[in-house]
Amino acid sequence: MTNIKLRDVISYLKQYPNIDTLLFTGGNSKNGPEYFFRKHLKTYNLKLNLISSETPKIHKFNLGCQITPSRRIKTISLTSSSGAANISISRNPLYKQLKASNPNFNTFDFRVMQYRKFF
Repeated sequence: MTNIKLRDVISYLKQYPNIDTLLFTGGNSKNGPEYFFRKHLKTYNLKLNLISSETPKIHKFNLGCQITPSRRIKTISLTSSSGAANISISRNPLYKQLKASNPNFNTFDFRVMQYRKFF
C-alpha cells in the first residue's frame, strides 16, 4: 500500500465513549492494521499491552479522557481476509486438526469460525 491516510481513531474513541473494542483484520506485519494503529497510538503516547498471543491476538490500552479517566480499549487482530493469509492459516495447529478431521474444512471456514466469536 502506498499513500496511506490514517484516520484519527483516538479522537473517535474519545467522541464515542461506548466503544470498548476495535477489530482488525490483519496483524502487525508492515502495512497491517495493527501496525498502523501502533504508530497512531505513539502519537498519543499510548501503547498496546498483550492479553493473548494466540491467534487472534488480543491487546488492550488505557485511554483516559474527561468522561472516563481510566477507560480500557481492547483490540482484536483477526486473521486477514486476504488470500495471502492462507499460508499462515495452513500452519495453524487448530486448522490442521480441524482439516484432518474434516477434509472439506478450508481456510474460509477457519476465518468464519474465528470471526464468529467477535461479530
